[in-house]
Amino acid sequence: MVSIKDYDSDVENKWCPGCGNFGILSAMKNALAAQGIPPEKILIISGIGQSAKTPHYLKCNLFHSLHGRALPLATGAKIANHELKILVNSGDGDCYGEGGNHFMHAVRRNIDITVLVHNNKVYGLTKGQASPTSDEGMTTRLQIDGVISETFNPVSVALALGAGFVARSFSGKIDHLSKVIQEGMKHKGFSLIDILQPCISFNTVNTFDWYRKRVYDLSDKGYVPDNFNKAMKLAGMWGDKIPIGIIYQKEKPSYTEKIKKLKTNTLISGVYSQKLVQNAINSL
Repeated sequence: MVSIKDYDSDVENKWCPGCGNFGILSAMKNALAAQGIPPEKILIISGIGQSAKTPHYLKCNLFHSLHGRALPLATGAKIANHELKILVNSGDGDCYGEGGNHFMHAVRRNIDITVLVHNNKVYGLTKGQASPTSDEGMTTRLQIDGVISETFNPVSVALALGAGFVARSFSGKIDHLSKVIQEGMKHKGFSLIDILQPCISFNTVNTFDWYRKRVYDLSDKGYVPDNFNKAMKLAGMWGDKIPIGIIYQKEKPSYTEKIKKLKTNTLISGVYSQKLVQNAINSL
């Protein structure tokens, strides 16, 4: 029996007290334990940012990569062992900014990973300058006259690129987020979960109270996430009402399912692994 305690790490947590990341961390533990996944059967990959510290606070396999480069590493790991469950922890700047090109191609390939984007609408690690998702007009320590660029909408972009699982949740609703993570991990293919996560230090607009007054659960409205046009409409909703939940889901073959040689073995097992070892020895 797998419990939440199995994922407890003894690494000292360095997030600001009250940070929205704590809710995401709790939801991840709940989701992994609820699925009965032991720590040795999960790989969590992150980039750079406060979100990227998340794997440090979980007892599991982890890889802390470069800024914006978590997705290509996750892609390589999944190809090497397509039976491995892989989660990616990234931030709005890390995934949609520095890693924007990798985000686009990971969606296009439909690699079977679950991407959790901690979207606090600022660069929290580097003291609060605007990120791609900052609202137009928002003032920061750097953008003192307000952000002049239009806001990047990751949900609508993921839908337009053909993502098979697109969801949004809120770190202030841990049970909701845990359930969405579980559904994202069950989905065969690329799963994006854009998580609204307040930054208490550098974003004084999109606070916990601000979100609590606006978010509503799509499942409470009987919404079925199988209509692309309806999903695109929901993706554009922002302001007084913000929908959370699974916005769109459609099953289609994942990247590794299209590779014939992976139908019988993973690359790290059997004859493929032996050949790789032998080739390495022969090259010495």
